Amino acid sequence: MKGYYFITDERLSAAGTLRNVKDALSAGVKVIQYRNKGALSRTLYEEALALRRICKKAALLINDRIDIALAVNADGVHIGQDDMPFAVARSLLGKNKIIGITVHDLRQALIALRQGADYLGVSPIFTTGTKVDAGQPVGISLIERIREHGEIPIVAIGGINLSNAQSVIRAGADSICAISAVVTKKDIKGEIKKFQRLFDEVNKTKP
Repeated sequence: MKGYYFITDERLSAAGTLRNVKDALSAGVKVIQYRNKGALSRTLYEEALALRRICKKAALLINDRIDIALAVNADGVHIGQDDMPFAVARSLLGKNKIIGITVHDLRQALIALRQGADYLGVSPIFTTGTKVDAGQPVGISLIERIREHGEIPIVAIGGINLSNAQSVIRAGADSICAISAVVTKKDIKGEIKKFQRLFDEVNKTKP
């Protein structure tokens, strides 16, 4: 799980979720998280099914909804601290599906590590207006502290843009997501490629 991690946001998108995901895939994104808060179950199912059909070379993860993930045979789910407990999610999905967990502090991260999460979504790194219940910024220091405890993939989310992304990558994030910095723009593919180039630049200078 390296590079740009794409999360859909129907509210911010001008072109719509399907078009956004197609652009992200054409930019080389390898992980798509489908998130559509407040949508009806039928809408979630139909959109997720459409995404499943086009995500042939990328993992499709469903935010929160394990039932939708099972219904469309998604590659996994992303769950938060108030969602289905990890053990229950694992028992429903089986051992081969991906389960990522959002964490907001080191204690939550260590619990997720012990439980066997496939990756951690560390959030929010900076102040963000994309998710109203995101909480207080945790900063890049939390990424550094988590990295001291293992090599689990870390996805950094929240308030990330082109001006601060390098510091997030250098802190140890394997992937970053910059929702409003990408889906609000006309050229989504081009914006994602800018972040991908930052990964290449930082990786070249790492010791």
